[in-house]
Amino acid sequence: MPQNSRPAQPPASAAVAAEPLRFGAGREAAREIEIAVETPINIVYGNMPYAVMMASPSDLEDFVIGFSLTEGIVRGADEIRSVAVEPKPEGVIVTVELAPGRFREHLARRRNLSGRTSCGLCGVETIEAIPMADVATRAARAVTAAAIEIAVSALDRQQPLNQLTHAVHAAAWCDAAGAILAVREDVGRHNALDKLIGARLRAGEDAGEGFLLVTSRASFEMVEKAAIFGAGTLVAISAPTSLAIERARHLGLTLAAVARRDGCIVFTGALAPAPATIA
Repeated sequence: MPQNSRPAQPPASAAVAAEPLRFGAGREAAREIEIAVETPINIVYGNMPYAVMMASPSDLEDFVIGFSLTEGIVRGADEIRSVAVEPKPEGVIVTVELAPGRFREHLARRRNLSGRTSCGLCGVETIEAIPMADVATRAARAVTAAAIEIAVSALDRQQPLNQLTHAVHAAAWCDAAGAILAVREDVGRHNALDKLIGARLRAGEDAGEGFLLVTSRASFEMVEKAAIFGAGTLVAISAPTSLAIERARHLGLTLAAVARRDGCIVFTGALAPAPATIA
């Protein structure tokens, strides 16, 4: 599993001059406002460019490892030999060296991705080419409503980039009690989840011992990424799509959405009962 030294990466936010305007109150003095940086990330396997994704230029090693898993390029982090991050004036080049056998298989698979922050399937040429998770076979611990409440209540405080810019998504990994163990942020919701998955793979953590919490809607591909990672529960702040519910049900994934501090809606699967209290 690659543990490269952390390279210098471009900042994830930048100050720009802007003029606030309050409706009915006129103009205010111009001031600096922090905005989210969106940068082209050119992902290269060996010497073969694969994709240019628009992303926040932070935690890029985590990003490409998670991306490589959820794209179906690797089956595990042990098939990645190294990750090299090279900032350029026009963007960032991230070169991934795969194990020789895996690289040969990769060359036989064609996918031309033109990166987006909003769509995770750009470049797929046929429906059959969409990356699909297998039906879950590993046992995952059920999550309680109390754990979701704890995680949702704490999530805002775990998003420093969003506190600055109000423009990025987050994906969090929470333990069975609801404590947030890791958070990754990005201008793209898919990118944030890939970063988080990559971070957990690098840490060697068991995906069955917690749950995912994302600040976006629960779309088809967010469900697929969660299932490919091996998570048993996905909690989303916004609502799910019809295909997300269908796939979550098929995959045996518990899907809870519209998660707020006072409740959520369980669309597939079931939450664990609350522990019995002793009178």
